[in-house]
Amino acid sequence: MSTITLLIVIQMDIEKALEDIRKGKPILVYDFDDRERESDMTVASEFVTGEVIRKMRKEAGGLICTTTPYKTAEALGLPFMSDVFWDDCKKYPLLAMMAPTDIPYDRTKSSFGITINHRKTYTGITDNDRAMTIKAYAETIFQDKPVEDIRKDLAYNFRAPGHVHLLNTSERILENRHGHTELCTALMYMAGVKPSATICEMMGDDGGSMHKEDVKKYADAHDITMITGNDVQEAWAKWKAAHGPEQ
Repeated sequence: MSTITLLIVIQMDIEKALEDIRKGKPILVYDFDDRERESDMTVASEFVTGEVIRKMRKEAGGLICTTTPYKTAEALGLPFMSDVFWDDCKKYPLLAMMAPTDIPYDRTKSSFGITINHRKTYTGITDNDRAMTIKAYAETIFQDKPVEDIRKDLAYNFRAPGHVHLLNTSERILENRHGHTELCTALMYMAGVKPSATICEMMGDDGGSMHKEDVKKYADAHDITMITGNDVQEAWAKWKAAHGPEQ
């Protein structure tokens, strides 16, 4: 396959992925051979339903998480969990000793933020409960209103801790961290939906993550678009050049 043909194929795959995202369909994103070597199923958070959560739980099987862009999290006061632990380390010294400074695939801090439940949920863990939490969260944090009002809405509608794991992106997406948190959030920006992705790792039957080749077979069998981290990075560089580097 020539370089030109390969670029055309990548462009087609990205456009198909973005169109699927706009339709609320799941897609699959493999990161990199030299990173996690994992594939995540992802859906725009604003379109999450109980059926989507059930699909992720049964067919993906990893941890279901919801992303927040760094600047949004910072403005609203939604911290990285590692920072919360560090701030409490004087009272709980063990937290400092357990700081995630040795992540084997990443030199930056863990993207994990706090966990939440919508206040209208019961236990918060059911498919419908988690879907309610995720969809309402995406609707809340991107409202066109003053930050203080959004904070009040978050406090009124959500409790923490809960069963939905939030992930905060790095400050400049796909510059110093290239995880699924950033890759999938970048896709949401490019698709023109609310820039929060709900993601879940694809697990295999051998006790590890599903191999890339098996994920591709799953994608083909279920007519789900699969793209790679390299595809996303190339498209993101072009998108930023056209829309500005502020994300």
